[in-house]
Amino acid sequence: MARTIATNDRVDLDELLDFVRSRHHMVLMTTRRDGRPQASPVTGGVDEQGRIVISTYPERAKTANARRDPRVTVLVLSDDFGGAWVQVDGDCEVLDMPEAVDALVDYYRCISGEHPDWDEYRQAMREQGKSLLRVTPTRWGPVATGGFPARLADS
Repeated sequence: MARTIATNDRVDLDELLDFVRSRHHMVLMTTRRDGRPQASPVTGGVDEQGRIVISTYPERAKTANARRDPRVTVLVLSDDFGGAWVQVDGDCEVLDMPEAVDALVDYYRCISGEHPDWDEYRQAMREQGKSLLRVTPTRWGPVATGGFPARLADS
């Protein structure tokens, strides 16, 4: 059986955002008060301004960490765990109610499309007291896949 060769494709910002738009499984990395990383599996999307958006609650550790230190990292995974992935570093903005309502509508749209009742959705977001994290990409690695180094492809 042929071995799969690992890939690392450098991309510009537009290519990065195109890659991320179709992938919604992510791991958000924030920094705890003691400087150690906090990893949170999240669902996210890309808004019209090219920011990675993640719905959350104000009392979550990731939210408190992002408020204290807005430098975050998002690992964007493919639906297939063995598929392509990319690490994105960025600056995070936290939006709370009531400011978050319309941003949460945008979040829903970029992941799931149109909601059958936007008034109902907005009310549910208000009742839940949701927050939104918006990450502006500042640096990113190559879009990568796992596998063997090319030198081992024929071994």
